[in-house]
Amino acid sequence: MNHPTRYPTSRRQWLRTALGAAVAAPVLALPGRVWAAPVRELAFDHLHTHEQIDLVYARGDTYVPEALGRLDHFLRDHYSGEVGRIDPGLHDLLHALRRVLATDRPYQVISGYRSPRTNAHLKATRGGGVATRSLHMDGQAIDIRVSGVPLADLRDAAWSLQAGGVGYYPREQFVHVDIGRVRRWGS
Repeated sequence: MNHPTRYPTSRRQWLRTALGAAVAAPVLALPGRVWAAPVRELAFDHLHTHEQIDLVYARGDTYVPEALGRLDHFLRDHYSGEVGRIDPGLHDLLHALRRVLATDRPYQVISGYRSPRTNAHLKATRGGGVATRSLHMDGQAIDIRVSGVPLADLRDAAWSLQAGGVGYYPREQFVHVDIGRVRRWGS
């Protein structure tokens, strides 16, 4: 599927688009973190498995069970193949982030679900940067980037939502987003 960008080219255009999207966007319901919209769709390219997916995962306030299952499988631990349950609130956050960015380009996935065993291995071998109680293990975090979107703009857009954690990893070329408590780290 072709994913043309509608990403603003200047910071001023980006802010105008983000503010317009925020005004036009549905309201965030904090308790369930549901972003009501007639249809919610996501697209991903997985950088490790080389798989792609583009689907509608919710219609109105109803999630599509088959689509959620496909997303669980797509975002599986790419080291072990173990499939975890991805919290639908994470999908809603990613959907809202696409709206703020005004793009329909797919997210490039670096890491989705991470099994406890994989997480422990990465923590022991990567010399930092991997949390002991990572929200990746709960299906509530993802490491992403978007082709054509400057990494700092992705970080800023995610932070503007105030819907969870935002980690910025410019050297590794990704942004971490999660639906845990609101916090930020990195440059």
